[in-house]
Amino acid sequence: MSALRILITDDYADWRRQVHLMLQARREWQDISEASDGLGAVEKAQDLKPDIILLDIGLPKLNGIEAAKRIRQVSPNSKIIFLSQNNDLDIVRAALSTGVGGYVRKTDAKRELSPAVDAVLRGEQFVSSSLKGIEFTDTAGEKLLHRHEVLFYSDDRVLLNRLTRFIAAALKAGKAAIVVVTKAHADSLLQRLKADGVDTDDAIQEGTFILQDVAKALPTFMINDMPDAARFSEVMSGLMKAAAKAAKHPRVVACGECSPLLLAEGKPDAAVRIEQITNDLGKRHNADILCTYPLSSFHGEEDEHVFQSICAEHSAVYSH
Repeated sequence: MSALRILITDDYADWRRQVHLMLQARREWQDISEASDGLGAVEKAQDLKPDIILLDIGLPKLNGIEAAKRIRQVSPNSKIIFLSQNNDLDIVRAALSTGVGGYVRKTDAKRELSPAVDAVLRGEQFVSSSLKGIEFTDTAGEKLLHRHEVLFYSDDRVLLNRLTRFIAAALKAGKAAIVVVTKAHADSLLQRLKADGVDTDDAIQEGTFILQDVAKALPTFMINDMPDAARFSEVMSGLMKAAAKAAKHPRVVACGECSPLLLAEGKPDAAVRIEQITNDLGKRHNADILCTYPLSSFHGEEDEHVFQSICAEHSAVYSH
């Protein structure tokens, strides 16, 4: 059997190495190239004409979806599989609408990447089992799934702009919002929301806008430097139920800085555990959750495992 030519595209070198090792388990999959950004993927696709191209979504220079569109023009016989942590419905739909062969979540890669390549080579479409049951066509009766998204931000201006849009949109739509952030961010957020026409005083009084200081919230559920799942769920479930009852809309949105604060204190395991518990909580309450981390929290390859673990708990990952 002739060697299969494969191109791995991801901006994290350690992840490319992991994928490389997964693929090399098959003797016929030894001809492997790499690219670290979208434009590089397009250029290598044009030069090498790979049989299989693995693309992340959030690539620098050119995102994976746009890269896939260009690759289909310069190397139409190449089969494309998105290999991404993102499971945001709109993004998954947009990715599959480019006519690619498959979509595999990174958390499923160890058991599903090889079957995905085999399926795509047979002319079939492969979608990760963790995404099965989701309809990828626009239908009026589509079930709304909870969202647990993360923003890695470069400075406070980016953070506050995103939080303001997130909270203002929810409150204006009649939803409830729960915010657990630092006092400095809370003060700035209140000013911005008022400037955006949100009556935060009334919302707080009505119970549809719950604003808490993260430094005071953390001790209520931490035991021996680790979050206690039962205490955390009890505290947050109580807030979500109360907020939903006060609002006109049953859906609740929430954002917080518990994990970033723990990470800043040198407790990465506790930070990741908070994300895991929060993910389960969001599913139970059908809530939309936004987590935020300063990019300065991560320092090169030594923090890459923590970064990937945090990303793995989210339905969408953004970096600005």
